[in-house]
Amino acid sequence: MIIAATACFTSLDASVKYLSQRYPVPLLVWARWGMQVLVMTAVLGPTMRWGLVRTKRWKMHVVRGIVLIGSSLSFFSALKFLPLAEATALNYSTPMIVTLMAATFLQERITIPRWAFVIAGFIGMLLIVRPGSEMLTPASLLAVAAAALYASFQILTRKLAAENSMVLLFFPALVGTLLMSALVPFLHYDTWFPIAAIAMFVAIGAIGTLGHFLFILAFQRASVSAIAPFTYMQLLWSTLAGWLVFGTFPDAWTLAGIVTIAGSGVVLTWYERWRASLPASEPAAVD
Repeated sequence: MIIAATACFTSLDASVKYLSQRYPVPLLVWARWGMQVLVMTAVLGPTMRWGLVRTKRWKMHVVRGIVLIGSSLSFFSALKFLPLAEATALNYSTPMIVTLMAATFLQERITIPRWAFVIAGFIGMLLIVRPGSEMLTPASLLAVAAAALYASFQILTRKLAAENSMVLLFFPALVGTLLMSALVPFLHYDTWFPIAAIAMFVAIGAIGTLGHFLFILAFQRASVSAIAPFTYMQLLWSTLAGWLVFGTFPDAWTLAGIVTIAGSGVVLTWYERWRASLPASEPAAVD
């Protein structure tokens, strides 16, 4: 399930990268989260009804939704200009940022292995962007900004851990849809949509929603420590998709950075599972 979920996220990202060459990023973000709202309303609305949005902590849910939309806007913008594998790898700095933020905002202890994970991940990022190389662009900074915003989203998710999981999934999508719906009428783009483009707009929302459902189902059936290493399959999928669909393949330095980021995450997860006395590491897959 988790491997299928990461494949869904890569399919979403590849579709967004293709569509972003013709359509504005906010329109793609609106389609991504708007479709999730429609799918969840159709599937869960008849049984949950107002339970999809029932919460006593709506202010934090709204903030969490705004942060998620900021992350989507940043990452989709990065995808427009960066190769798929490189953008995905930079976005996988999220777990490192979560580790640092958890110590500040959640008073979680950073162990020596976690410090090693953060340092290794930072080295991996440097191998990808390489100061002085063509990868050090504003688009790369957008990918890192998306990771930082998504880390904030995960911290807020931890603070709302007692909430219904479907509310946690539906509320940010609803907030994002409403925000983007207010912005879309002011965007300038070609109003002609060929059938293939319409299908891809529908797909980015439907596939993203399916990926999140598979993610939830997987974590309901196994521990985080058992599943987290498999989330790094998204780095493999994005490398293959970038090569097969867009004709781009990471150079040796970038591949070394990708392996460093993924390897450090897998090693940390296996170590903490072996110790079994520390909180499980954060799942890395994002979209």
